[in-house]
Amino acid sequence: MSFLYSLLIGAVAGWLAGKLMKGGGFGLLLNIIIGIIGGLVGNWLFSILNINFMDGIVGDILTGAIGAIVILFVASLFKK
Repeated sequence: MSFLYSLLIGAVAGWLAGKLMKGGGFGLLLNIIIGIIGGLVGNWLFSILNINFMDGIVGDILTGAIGAIVILFVASLFKK
């Protein structure tokens, strides 16, 4: 069940990050994949910075979206 939860949260986070990043989107499917990876990056980034973010589904979505935004930003640097 946690794998399905991670996929769902990653999909929402990737979609949200694609909407927030101007020119940073790569299409719906790739944004969903980036959102799933972004969840890992967001968790890693917050643990490095020693930041405790919100608990629950909203915190998971925001953490994934922030991680996905970081990935989309870095990817957009190479896209140009």
